Amino acid sequence: MQPGDDLAALVLAAILRQGLTLQDGDVVVLAQKVVSKAEGRYRSLSEVMPDARALELSAVTEKDPRLVQLILDESNEVLRARPGLLIVEHRLGFVSANAGIDHSNLPGLDEDAYLLLPQDPDASADRLRSALEQASGAQFGDASIGVLIIDSHGRAWREGTLGTTIGLSGLPGLVDLRGTPDLAGRPLRVTQLAAADELAAAASLAMGQAAEGCPAVHVRGFPYALREARLDELLRPRERDEFR
Repeated sequence: MQPGDDLAALVLAAILRQGLTLQDGDVVVLAQKVVSKAEGRYRSLSEVMPDARALELSAVTEKDPRLVQLILDESNEVLRARPGLLIVEHRLGFVSANAGIDHSNLPGLDEDAYLLLPQDPDASADRLRSALEQASGAQFGDASIGVLIIDSHGRAWREGTLGTTIGLSGLPGLVDLRGTPDLAGRPLRVTQLAAADELAAAASLAMGQAAEGCPAVHVRGFPYALREARLDELLRPRERDEFR
């Protein structure tokens, strides 16, 4: 994948090679990295000049101060710092390690190259969805196809990483089940499902995390109605965040 490559065309070609076609209700899940590569979101450490804050945090984290500066540039706030790790609120609003900046799976590039998250993952998902729907004969705006962009995130209270939504178009982030009866007939009072994140985790399991080379998953049978949504609906407001 190179900057400027037509990601939608590559996805469609891959779907056709599998003997499939896009149908109403299908969802295409894409790894963040392939979207970032197509959008040219590379930065070289040789281009970065660390400021005083980056130098200070570099001493704490034992990271290259230029990498720390990249992380700060992509962040709203530093929440935690320890050797090997910076936990930040990303400029997109979610909490993540090292602002999602990654150095793995960048073949053909020098050791100074790093890859940032897409500038606007919701907008990236919109563009991909529009191209996919047009190619499949659907009208953009009917939410007949969903697009999900995912990344691997850790969690504050559990070990390990899992696929998490960072951008979406045409499918719900949350599904509100409040008022739905349980098995005893009592209405649920607080249950809201992070449906997009559930799908992101399932797709990430299919993609793999190392050298599998599978950056896209075609999903059929998503059990909830497609609709317009933005990443914001999955982000807990700061005043309700009990973990900071």
